[in-house]
Amino acid sequence: MIFLMDLQMMVLDVIYFIIRNSIRIVLRPRTKPIDGELVLITGAGGGLGQIFAQEFTKHGAEVVLWDINTSSNEQTAKLVREKGGKAYTYTVDVTDRHDVYRNAELVRRDLGRDVTMLVNNAGVVAGERMLDCPDEMIERSMKVNCHALFWTVKAFLPQMKAQNHGHIVTIASVLGLFSTACVEDYCASKFAAVGFHESLAHELLADEVDGVKTTLVCPYIVDTGMFSGCKIREEVEQFLLSPLDPQYCVEQAMNAILVDQPLVCIPRLTYLPFLSRALLPWESNVVTYRFMGSDKCMYPFIEARKQLLLNNSVKVE
Repeated sequence: MIFLMDLQMMVLDVIYFIIRNSIRIVLRPRTKPIDGELVLITGAGGGLGQIFAQEFTKHGAEVVLWDINTSSNEQTAKLVREKGGKAYTYTVDVTDRHDVYRNAELVRRDLGRDVTMLVNNAGVVAGERMLDCPDEMIERSMKVNCHALFWTVKAFLPQMKAQNHGHIVTIASVLGLFSTACVEDYCASKFAAVGFHESLAHELLADEVDGVKTTLVCPYIVDTGMFSGCKIREEVEQFLLSPLDPQYCVEQAMNAILVDQPLVCIPRLTYLPFLSRALLPWESNVVTYRFMGSDKCMYPFIEARKQLLLNNSVKVE
């Protein structure tokens, strides 16, 4: 009897959340205030990290900027301060857990307060076919895109749980939900990032830590240069899936963060291949990939990376 009652309640809850989230697509819920929050952003020296820093500043938050590149990190801080915000810079190698833990303590000591929002944004890609890719580059992708999430969350989650207040954001990728050829290191690390984030979200819910929110951000290719040269079928790219403008991508991510949305795919169209991967036969997805040009989209990307490395080596000589 208890099982049947629980089953009935589960079905009702499922229906309720489907209806609620359908309504939220049309009628946006109220955004939460984040003025005064202390937001730590990894990979803050460029790309999306730099834009995230400025967007959080617009909403009144203070930002802690972590990057392995000191000069680019200081440039981000300069942009934040020009907007009247507060920025604190730290040169950190997020793949080194000892460096992460040491700097986490340094942040607490320097600022006299705890980080309340963590944005795990740092990411890399090897840009080589798997059999051509040096082992060290594969390890680097896994360390930056996946292992670093463990170290940063372990460094800051205890304080969030103690206060029952916080927000953990993971910038993953649609390539963490469905894959394509020739980016095995990136797909593996982003699938791992998605799995890590979702398991963490379930753990917080199971522990009834309702004040610590999580948001998983899965954008399509963003026009930051990271995947420069990547090319799908021209007609599809022109009318359906062009590379995302970085500012637009961050604004959409911020919209999700500010309403405590657990998952956002950018653009919405990328929810479809995520669903088709689960519902359609493998061969059906392969045919669709081939039609869209997604099966070989990384070929020109790899060639572009090779050409860039060649040009740089010529300049050095």
